[in-house]
Amino acid sequence: MPKQWQIRYKELTFNLQPFSFKHTGLFPEQATNWDWFGDKIRKAKEKNPNREIKVLNLFAYTGGATLAAAKAGANVTHVDASKGMVTWAKENAESSGLGDAPIRYIVDDCVKFVEREIRRGNQYDAIIMDPPSYGRGPKGEIWKIEESIHPFVKLCTEVLTEKPLFYLINSYTTGLQPAVLAYMLGIELQKKFGGTVNAEEIGLPVTSTGLVLPCGASGRWED
Repeated sequence: MPKQWQIRYKELTFNLQPFSFKHTGLFPEQATNWDWFGDKIRKAKEKNPNREIKVLNLFAYTGGATLAAAKAGANVTHVDASKGMVTWAKENAESSGLGDAPIRYIVDDCVKFVEREIRRGNQYDAIIMDPPSYGRGPKGEIWKIEESIHPFVKLCTEVLTEKPLFYLINSYTTGLQPAVLAYMLGIELQKKFGGTVNAEEIGLPVTSTGLVLPCGASGRWED
């Protein structure tokens, strides 16, 4: 295995490298979500070219969703508790020609950041979140997805504008199946903003077999 290599998806370039815990710095099955919300951002900009679309990407990892949203024309706030991952995201932005894009990089615990944004009165048109099953914040904050995700989704609705564009949750945890994601989005988003909810498994197509390798689930709310 090489120590580092690059992979391209459409106009985006990602720097990959293998980790001992089986990560390479990218979840390629997320491309279907990048296409989905990228199309929504572009259509909203076409409808109103002067509209500033602000996207909040939480647990943002190495920036796949951040770059896709920025490329589509959004102003993105990228939040992750790992300084190393945020640095990696910046490198991916440079490789993708998005070094000067309107991306704000934040190293912080996602829950605490959202709580501060609520107090500041800052709002966003869309939220993307890719929470881990278990994690720790910069100051040792503990995150357990089964206990924390629903209250956090509810909290995040307080930083959305009156007419948000979309909300995306990704899950790699067995207990958070598509129906569970749909339920949370229905209760917290659809009840408050209307719109529609859709949740499905996502995966990678296997060319040699014609089958799809399951890679988790995504829940989508859209106006």
